[in-house]
Amino acid sequence: MALQPAAGAKDLNPRQVETNRQLTERLASVFRLWGYEEVSPPRVERLATLMAGGAIDSSDIVRLVADDPLGLRPEMTASIARAACTRFADRQRPLRLWASGTVFRTRSADEGGQSIEENLQSGVELFGVSGSEAEMELLSLLMAAIQTLELQPSQKPRLLLGHTALMDLILSPFNGEMRDQIRTALIDFDRLAIENFELTKDAKARLLALLDCRGTPDQVLTQLASMGGDQPVFDKLRRLCAHLSKAAQDQSVTIQLDPTFQPHFELYTGLVFQLVCDGRSSPVVIARGGRYDDLVQRCGATDHKAYGAGFSLAIDPIRELISEFDTADQQQTDVLVAFSAATSLEAAMEHQRGWHQQGRTAVLALEPFDSREKAEQLAKAQGGLQLDWVDP
Repeated sequence: MALQPAAGAKDLNPRQVETNRQLTERLASVFRLWGYEEVSPPRVERLATLMAGGAIDSSDIVRLVADDPLGLRPEMTASIARAACTRFADRQRPLRLWASGTVFRTRSADEGGQSIEENLQSGVELFGVSGSEAEMELLSLLMAAIQTLELQPSQKPRLLLGHTALMDLILSPFNGEMRDQIRTALIDFDRLAIENFELTKDAKARLLALLDCRGTPDQVLTQLASMGGDQPVFDKLRRLCAHLSKAAQDQSVTIQLDPTFQPHFELYTGLVFQLVCDGRSSPVVIARGGRYDDLVQRCGATDHKAYGAGFSLAIDPIRELISEFDTADQQQTDVLVAFSAATSLEAAMEHQRGWHQQGRTAVLALEPFDSREKAEQLAKAQGGLQLDWVDP
């Protein structure tokens, strides 16, 4: 038998599982306060749904061997959008949904072959709101979620904002294949590629300046306005960032606007964002989302309902971040109930039942001990448990 999991898959120890559960429960309590209802999209979907009309490349999807073209979900937005436009089509808008579960992605391993990444995420989706009010609610909800996660200021949480309209403005002077190449270079922050493009000196200088155009929203929008005049999207972004500034400051979150930022999955047509923290050795993305009206329309929504936006939080990276500060430590020490040869297992089980009635975790040593000292050694070996010694 194979004694190792598939490449990329991982086993979680009990402590990690418990921390994941605590994190998802904290987030769920916040989502419910904001009026979001839980749904459970299937892990297995048709490839046509998972690819979201070409927004997600098939190489990112873990395919199943079946008569139908099926795969494991690389994210949950497309599945929830499909359900919102079919089973929930008659429900009143705005429609607020949240879900938690495992997502799967495939990539080429460094040593060759296929590596499967399995991650737990929890997120929300808001359907039926066409204006910037949707983004204002979602990002306010994200700030509330961050508050319950208790991130540390030393982790320097940063909310990175972008907008597909900003990228369209940047690319408007270009056409055809050159436009696609420039877009890729900007997203990849590939300065060398831009310098090698067959463009005028002024065009290259403008693109290189835009490559470095990131910072506070006011600073970036002012710089963009000086290059091409004021645009309607600028006012929307100013309003959004002004609304967020107080909540972000309370959570020690820095807001950064980057006109060249676009996520890996091309689901979004409008605002895009991700939340980044400093990890042990490198930055870690713990949340991402945006507006995806085109996806909702492709799922069959009528024109007056073809609006959607949402975000997801990556539970596993968040768990690794907070573990640095031991925030998952138990409030009370677990109890080991041990008994001597002079008493009985039944008596020890009565003691255990008493701890359970108090809401305390108590485990039972199923064999009698010759002395209290040996029971204390076992309690210490099992992680410093509190000993309840049962002896007549």
